[in-house]
Amino acid sequence: MEYAHPEYLVETHWLQEHLDDPGLRVVDCTHYLPNYFDESAARYIEKLSGRQNHQNGHIPGSVFVDLRDDLCDPSNDRFMYPMCSAAQFASTMSRLGIGPDTRVVLYDDMLNIWAARVWWMLRSFGFERAAVLNGGWKKWVAEGRPVTTTMSTPLPAQFVCRPRAGLIADQVEVLAAIDRGDTCLVHSLDPDEYAGRGAVRYQRPGHIPSSVNVSFLGLVDPDTQAYLPADRLHEQFERVGALAADRVITYCGGAIAACSTAFAMTLLGVKNIGVYDGSMTEWAADLNLPLVVGEAAR
Repeated sequence: MEYAHPEYLVETHWLQEHLDDPGLRVVDCTHYLPNYFDESAARYIEKLSGRQNHQNGHIPGSVFVDLRDDLCDPSNDRFMYPMCSAAQFASTMSRLGIGPDTRVVLYDDMLNIWAARVWWMLRSFGFERAAVLNGGWKKWVAEGRPVTTTMSTPLPAQFVCRPRAGLIADQVEVLAAIDRGDTCLVHSLDPDEYAGRGAVRYQRPGHIPSSVNVSFLGLVDPDTQAYLPADRLHEQFERVGALAADRVITYCGGAIAACSTAFAMTLLGVKNIGVYDGSMTEWAADLNLPLVVGEAAR
């Protein structure tokens, strides 16, 4: 079985061969959640830019985008990483040298989830010439490919946003989807968080009623961080009924891991996917909204 959209993934050998292409822009999207797996830090998730690590070493010619500072709505303190406005997004992409004809390759140092978030944002604003570096920084370095500390300053471009409907879901749509048999809600964090076990990282534990669980951790090879082959991804989503739904909405804690899940499904050819931007950060904070603790009913 092959990916329906292999063009959305770029392999490390291809990128090394094309680093000098004038129309290519490589973007480091790395961000960190240093205490995410520390149970003593429950309900406070530290957010750390990857800018310093980029300065210490990166793929030659690449530029850095800070998701928190460059691509989040500064007026929204209810979400972890709220989508920014079209104007803010266009300004940031233009500064990075990304225009309508630019070929963009995105990478990160954490399971492709940050690259997938920026990829999903680009797509939601109508840009289709982006791909994720399969395996990201970890695979690049493990293969001994070139690394530099020389910073790049790209010539500004003119990015134009053409927003697409349906790629970003909100609380209203998710609430309505609970009882809709044609929509599959996919919780993208690990099974313990889905079941409400372990650390409580948001205001309340558990998952949104009727949602199924496909963990972002299981979408990639743990050694290379490359996405799994198409047949293995297909099996995971088919098992929970996501491939039979008319619409899929993915969510997690802050709409980052959920973008990797949405990206993986897009590789398989699933079309009608939305990412719930508020995710558990918004949902769990509203005591009027239902949550389920325990395993899935299906």
